[in-house]
Amino acid sequence: MARLFGTDGIRGVANVDLRPTIAYALGRAVAHRLAGGRGSIVVGQDTRRSCDLFVAAITAGAASLGTDVHRVGVVPTPALAFLAGAGEFEAGIMVSASHNPASDNGLKVLDRDGLKLDDAVEDELEQLIWRTEELGGVGNDELGIAIDARHRVAAYVDDRTRLASAVQAAGLRIVLDAANGSGGEVAPTILEATGAAVEVINAAPDGMNINLGCGATDPAGLARVVAERGADVGFALDGDADRLIAVDASGRVVDGDQVLGILALERLAHGTLEGRTLVVSVLSNGGLQRTVEAAGGVIVQTPVGDKYILEGMQVAGAGLGGEKSGHVIIRERTTTGDGIVTALEVLRVMTRAGRPLADLAAAIPLLPQQQRAVRVRHKDQWEGDPVLRQAIRDAEARLGEAGRILVRPSGTEPALRVMVEGPDAAVVAELADVLAAVASERLH
Repeated sequence: MARLFGTDGIRGVANVDLRPTIAYALGRAVAHRLAGGRGSIVVGQDTRRSCDLFVAAITAGAASLGTDVHRVGVVPTPALAFLAGAGEFEAGIMVSASHNPASDNGLKVLDRDGLKLDDAVEDELEQLIWRTEELGGVGNDELGIAIDARHRVAAYVDDRTRLASAVQAAGLRIVLDAANGSGGEVAPTILEATGAAVEVINAAPDGMNINLGCGATDPAGLARVVAERGADVGFALDGDADRLIAVDASGRVVDGDQVLGILALERLAHGTLEGRTLVVSVLSNGGLQRTVEAAGGVIVQTPVGDKYILEGMQVAGAGLGGEKSGHVIIRERTTTGDGIVTALEVLRVMTRAGRPLADLAAAIPLLPQQQRAVRVRHKDQWEGDPVLRQAIRDAEARLGEAGRILVRPSGTEPALRVMVEGPDAAVVAELADVLAAVASERLH
């Protein structure tokens, strides 16, 4: 049986692969393992139509074992992490599939410190999910209750607003793409506290348009608006606002690797990069590594997934880490990726240096890199296919020592991910297409 938990919780097509029965069983498992059948957990959601379904199921499951469920409604994942780690709850569950399309949904579990769970704890929860009936239940007088806790989101907003008020961005014009997701309600208020003028786009969720042609996974529309409006910078969140992709004044996209580079170089220059170390995933661009190392920094690589980034940061004693996708973790600010905090940090560096984003990004030249997500039925069996393995060897030989190829099953989708990096953009794109085509044919 395939493992339920991927790199970012349990995900699947809502009401098809991921059914309310799983959410119910997860609620019971979390109540049993993390709350001990008592106390409280906090539950949040993004703007997908299916979220109410899963929140109701989680609530029923946890309450059936005597645990109260505080429901905070539509919130960014980092807001849910903030609340889960505030000391009042035994755990938190976020209902969101992050950057995935609206038809998907997911269940992310956080511990009482607001941190994603270790793999071993997730394995324990998974076993409890499959054995949910063995957990029994409590009588009427001991049942947990559902509590409307939407007012608690104000604590997160107040905290981030304090950060924003320290950034002097008066006179700057920002365009914010909220991805029709859970950041649309709170992000504009927080960014406006910097003194900047904020124009918001894609902040009209209807349950089906989250991440649809917008946000961090598709910033082309934001880039056009920034250029047309003559704005100074654009920020694109993803559906649950834990990622950020930036756009400079000319409409050029500045991805997570360059954002990490901008933040790392500024900290290195001022002696505030803990351990002089930046933690990145194996997907991060080689150009970022060269730039940071040339400035006297150290790069530590981890597997893909922000939970592994945080683990790497804890082991290395690093304060900054993240991924090309826009997950950025700043340990003195948050326990998980927070696109709003990342935007504030970018603004802080821009205003402190008195330089536009384009100039800052130019200091981190990236190698040509192409990624392909190939929808396949057998993503975990790719290493066993001799034709695909030979195609990878041929591609590596053509790239030579200056390039690299990374193939891995997605931890959040039924897909195989192919990354090709090298000095020649045309060759990189060609090889990425070739490998994607072979993978599609062989693993369909």
